[in-house]
Amino acid sequence: MEVLKYAYQHPLLEAADLDQIYHAHEKIHLTKGAVILEKGQVANEYYILEDGLVRTYLYDYDGNEITTGFSGKNEVVIEVASIFQRIPTQEYIQCLTDCCLWKIDYETFQDLFHKIPALREWGRAWMAFELYLSKKRATEMITEPAKMRYLHLMEEKPQIIQQAPLKYIASYLGVTDSSLSRIRKEILND
Repeated sequence: MEVLKYAYQHPLLEAADLDQIYHAHEKIHLTKGAVILEKGQVANEYYILEDGLVRTYLYDYDGNEITTGFSGKNEVVIEVASIFQRIPTQEYIQCLTDCCLWKIDYETFQDLFHKIPALREWGRAWMAFELYLSKKRATEMITEPAKMRYLHLMEEKPQIIQQAPLKYIASYLGVTDSSLSRIRKEILND
């Protein structure tokens, strides 16, 4: 349960609160390639990833698969719009490796959210940080060259570089596979 202790860090969460939260999660194992969520479904749970790598992707207007995100060890795997707005998702969530996850369903989370005021504060802080990361990524996609985006990814999320296929990394960075190969060669030669 170390991963849950890591994920639910907040100064207002007390031991009794954490105990309820931890026991509301179910440990599951999924194999490489397993799809957690598909376009058109309404997300009814979210996960804390103990081990493995997960990607989020969708298809653009031309039918090209575009990787929009990765979740690694100790991170929350969630499709926020779908689960909280109760709407069908546009995205897919897939395990890129064998994964060990802790699952909590929407109804249980909502029940705890209303019972434990500190969980609401945790949720607010988590959502604010995720919004910051989303804004940072959007800004970097516009203002930074691909090489710099790749260097940031190497520094901030080495698990992605180590475990994700290059075509998914290229898609996430908004470059072609061949451009990413060139960038990687440049970095090695620097």
